[in-house]
Amino acid sequence: MSGSAAACAARHDHYPAGDAPRRARIRAAVADLDARWRRADAATGGLGAAIDAAADDAPEQAVARFLPWLADLRWLHRRLGDALALLAADPFARPPLRAVGGGDGSAGGVILAERGAVRLTLHIRPASAPPPTHALFVPGRSAIRVLAAGGASLCLHEVTVGAAEEAGGFTAARASACRSLVPRPLCDGEMLHLDTARQSYHLDGARGDVLLLELAVQPAARLPVRSYDLASRRLAGVGAAQQGASLRAMTLTLLRHLGRADAAPLFVAETQKGDFAARWHAMRELVALDPAAAHPHLAAMAAADPHAEVRAAAAATLALLKSPSPSGEGL
Repeated sequence: MSGSAAACAARHDHYPAGDAPRRARIRAAVADLDARWRRADAATGGLGAAIDAAADDAPEQAVARFLPWLADLRWLHRRLGDALALLAADPFARPPLRAVGGGDGSAGGVILAERGAVRLTLHIRPASAPPPTHALFVPGRSAIRVLAAGGASLCLHEVTVGAAEEAGGFTAARASACRSLVPRPLCDGEMLHLDTARQSYHLDGARGDVLLLELAVQPAARLPVRSYDLASRRLAGVGAAQQGASLRAMTLTLLRHLGRADAAPLFVAETQKGDFAARWHAMRELVALDPAAAHPHLAAMAAADPHAEVRAAAAATLALLKSPSPSGEGL
């Protein structure tokens, strides 16, 4: 067991489960810090107020509005100082920051602010993080301040997206291949500006941990999220670019894993709304959950879904359901 793993295990082995007064003090301290941050964010000139002011901005305008927050980091130093003071007072306290990723030893971080389409995240990529196998393209814009480059190389990837695709005409068959640019050294303090519908990146060869402060503005879009295999540079999958649709899709997958056939009406409802990726995900999960219940809706999708590739996928799946199995019955 590594030193960090041993420390983590020791911390949890000695959690003060039997010390009610101490747990109450921890909860009170965390609640107080959360309240102070919320007040500061809501005040004139605060982070939350800035996000609210950008609510109706186009992504590139919202990013421009937040560049001063990425340039002058005194607010971040204060916030992290508050969090460290909380931990110094009691190592079992949990600062009111939402952690993201990092569970498998890869890149992780904490969300510093999130409201609507705007998210501000502090990312850390350990030097030991495994290299990615896919590049993700998400409609929107981002600006990334490099706080610690860790000796890493920046590997940028690009795809071509046309106006018709952005307007809802994206198809996997006509999706462009991904192009990878020549890697270059990542530099401390530099600012990256990405059109994330068309640009993605990964880091390679880091000799130390990499620390990034990222502002992402990713509103709902008709263009889906696209994942590309970095080995072949080909499209590997698509997903809904609307946060609500993505959450509902994950819920349907969970219900399918739980075998909740009684929830079939929820699946049916999702096959009739949202973008094409969300509709097809819902249908695919319904077919896996209950083929008989899915059959009439699959037939309707094959006949009338507005997206050609969804109609084709539904028709192909319908043919599989009707094809004889070795026992002489349909699937």
